[in-house]
Amino acid sequence: MIGTGSGSRYVEEACMAQAHVEVFHSEKKIFLMRKLKSISEILPEDEDILWRLPMAIEQHPAGYDLARDHQHPDGCHLILDGFACRHKSLADGQRQILSFHTPGDIPDLQGLHFKTMDFGVTTLIPTTVGYISHTSLYDLTRHRLGLAHAFWRDIITDGAIFRVWILNIGRRTAHERIAHLLCEMAMRFEAVGLAKNRSYEAPLAQVDIGDALGLSAVQVNRVLQDFSRGCLVITKADSLEVIDFKGLAQICDFDPSYLHLGRSA
Repeated sequence: MIGTGSGSRYVEEACMAQAHVEVFHSEKKIFLMRKLKSISEILPEDEDILWRLPMAIEQHPAGYDLARDHQHPDGCHLILDGFACRHKSLADGQRQILSFHTPGDIPDLQGLHFKTMDFGVTTLIPTTVGYISHTSLYDLTRHRLGLAHAFWRDIITDGAIFRVWILNIGRRTAHERIAHLLCEMAMRFEAVGLAKNRSYEAPLAQVDIGDALGLSAVQVNRVLQDFSRGCLVITKADSLEVIDFKGLAQICDFDPSYLHLGRSA
């Protein structure tokens, strides 16, 4: 039985703390708002519905599988804070990273229509996600066509990005591949308000860059050393900071049109 003394105050403080956490994570939905607004027109009433979209808040360590290949999911994960990747793996454990995902992304959104996952999603750093049931998303997209259009546009933009990644790996040099990835991340971070003047710091470990671009650890390290000497990036233990977007864009002849940012893009 809860008393009226210090125990009662503790319960009240715990409830207030929990409410603060819930508000904090609700505010993190701003990244989803910004992303969808960067690719589609979102009506005020649709925005209000998105703010109230029910989700279960989950906090996971680095290396946690949000989704697994061949899994049958019943919901999707909205990244609220952190960093994750999509990937496919061989039987011997070798991994090919297919894409990186930042706050505002729903990397397993395809699971809403494909009942069996054909890729995995894994956190790369400690990450907070909002788990949204497929039932909630079905109801949302059935009744709000503007939001259905925005989510569909997000999915088909993935296809455009995949096509450019194939070109990147198949036809560009190591320097061009890495420069292109860093430019892409700059545009995506900026779209959700996580980059300023296309300068940003990202938790991109060299091993993850290699797994995404088909490069060895030695190749990635050499390229980043060259970029560092050229004052294009600042390398750190498990992250890097992009400080000269224009310089990187010149190296790879970066054209951001494939990201389809902007409502008329």
